Amino acid sequence: MSKKAFYGILIALIVPVTLFFIVDSLPKAAIPQPLFYDTVLTKVKKGKQVPDTVWQRIPDFTLTNQLGKKVSFSNVSLSDSGKITVVNFFFTHCTTICPGMTLQMKRLQQTVQRGVKVGDNTADYVQFMSMSIDPEEDSVAALKKWANRFQIDPVNWWLLTGDKKTIYDLSLKYMNLTVQDPKMDTTFPHTDIFVLIDKHGVIRARRDKMGNPLLYHSLDDKAMSNLAEDIVLLSLEKDPNEKSFLAGKLKLIAIVFLVAILLVGALVFIIQKKDPHVSPGLEKK
Repeated sequence: MSKKAFYGILIALIVPVTLFFIVDSLPKAAIPQPLFYDTVLTKVKKGKQVPDTVWQRIPDFTLTNQLGKKVSFSNVSLSDSGKITVVNFFFTHCTTICPGMTLQMKRLQQTVQRGVKVGDNTADYVQFMSMSIDPEEDSVAALKKWANRFQIDPVNWWLLTGDKKTIYDLSLKYMNLTVQDPKMDTTFPHTDIFVLIDKHGVIRARRDKMGNPLLYHSLDDKAMSNLAEDIVLLSLEKDPNEKSFLAGKLKLIAIVFLVAILLVGALVFIIQKKDPHVSPGLEKK
């Protein structure tokens, strides 16, 4: 092996390791964090007492979609194999923000679908839900008419109607829309906020540098861009209780690899210095 070939191999090995450390040092997009908690417990970890937060979860519910089918939250969420859910609240005779919200939800659905593998038009890890806050007026027929108007794909987007108390409890009690939008009328929870829910039923949102939640206002294009990104980030989140064999060891492996390369290089240099007639990879004849 010539010197040029040897140094070429050495560079080819060193560059990926160097790039790893450079990329690892760059700021990383933060996974959207839970918003509302039920209780804060205390547990012992490595001999120390640490807080253990129990996050508020959306309970199971059953409503009727635009196809006239009874569907439950547990069908798509509340499990390790569940889906991420995006929820908003609307009504079909709304002439103010609802058409705009529906268009934004459609764009969001299309944006997420474009991110899936070629040949698969459905992002099957996310479910979109638009719940009617006027279920007495919004029959299945009304929902279907709204769906036709906006050409809504029902595969992973449900327009929902049903028991009014169930819908209002979800919006006010469990999704805390009065906390997220203090200006909202509690007797008619009409807001442009989209709610992001993880597969375990916990509400999530990204936070600013001060720790304040950045809510997903559907009429704000920047907020919708954030939501599209956060859906993908949340889909990549690993279960904290499941640790792979290499978890936390990548830096150590990279360092060991780099040291090994340097030691091999030093060894070759010493051998060449002792006998300059010996080229790397050639025995002295």
